[in-house]
Amino acid sequence: MEKPKKVYSLLVKPAGANCNLNCTYCFYLEKNDLFAPAKKLRMSDDTLKKLYMQIGEEAYEYLSFTWQGGEPSLMGLPFYKNAMKLNDKYCEGVFIDYGFQTNAILLNKYWAKFFADNSFLLGVSLDGPEHIHDKYRKDIGGKGTFNTAFDNLKMLLDHDVKVNVLGCVNDYSVDFPEETYNFYKSSGLDFMQFIPILEPDKNNPEQAASYSVPPEKYGEFLCKIFDLWMNDFKNGKPGNSVRNFESVFFNYAGFESPECTFQDECGKYLVIEYNGNVYPCDFFVEEELCLGNIHKDKLSQMLNTGLQNKFGHAKAVRKEECSHCPWLTKCYGGCIKDRVKNPADRHHFYFCESYKMFYNHADEQLKRLAAEWKANNNQI
Repeated sequence: MEKPKKVYSLLVKPAGANCNLNCTYCFYLEKNDLFAPAKKLRMSDDTLKKLYMQIGEEAYEYLSFTWQGGEPSLMGLPFYKNAMKLNDKYCEGVFIDYGFQTNAILLNKYWAKFFADNSFLLGVSLDGPEHIHDKYRKDIGGKGTFNTAFDNLKMLLDHDVKVNVLGCVNDYSVDFPEETYNFYKSSGLDFMQFIPILEPDKNNPEQAASYSVPPEKYGEFLCKIFDLWMNDFKNGKPGNSVRNFESVFFNYAGFESPECTFQDECGKYLVIEYNGNVYPCDFFVEEELCLGNIHKDKLSQMLNTGLQNKFGHAKAVRKEECSHCPWLTKCYGGCIKDRVKNPADRHHFYFCESYKMFYNHADEQLKRLAAEWKANNNQI
């Protein structure tokens, strides 16, 4: 019998798939059709209250909680101030670590003060300098969004808000690893995360969309970023944070990676939509995978349903070639969505070649870093 999973991580979409941008590569805008096409999707006060009541009853001492979308800032600042009041009222004894993933377009100094006062970690989407960011990140009128996003990002830093920059790697940006990395560094963006884009072509699902990043190029990109990251080490410590490599480092140090991409099993967190519906993963908000609704079902029960467990175990069903791969215990077959969306073979990890290139390139240095960390922390 499986040990019950604990509620320790939630991703909440209070505005559903609604967004004030129209980025070319967005996979989530189409989720509007799952709920109410063209309708303004907003979490009600009643659903918000129910969510916090459930957290107080169901969560343990620590909870990772990320507001996401669509674009969560569409809810307006008063919504989140109310959320913090509910936090204080219903969640005594639970430390909630708040994240907020945003395009930053609607933010101002009042938002910044709120984020700083409540120790939010902001995940801000900025693909790189202007020519890279504006290639695909357009507003609804088709105009680039770099200037507003970058100005507001700097405003967040000026208010001492913790910021993690999220850079999507697509067919265009993949050719500029050094420019992108140095741009982030020079802008004071010391916490970076790179997200590879893969989506099927809408007119021909048997092909990857033109903006998807080719596996070989993504592998080269990772190797170059890794070298830049290593070059910034001083006195054995990194000069900045690149989540991609830090997540991998956990496996080298003998721990489970905090990132589900590099774990053996999925299904360890829950996604909550604006109406209270609950799903197993951000990439699998599908009608047939709805686990229930917080108005009638308990979070802990939904996290441990047969449907959720089946979804989680699916990751371990890999191609035979994976069992012979020397990097299996580092990548675990990658993210399931990058198998399902692989136009060539929907059981094969699209970025397999990318990670083989990366591990072959970085393995010795990651082993050395792990050995040094263990020695310094009495782990040997």
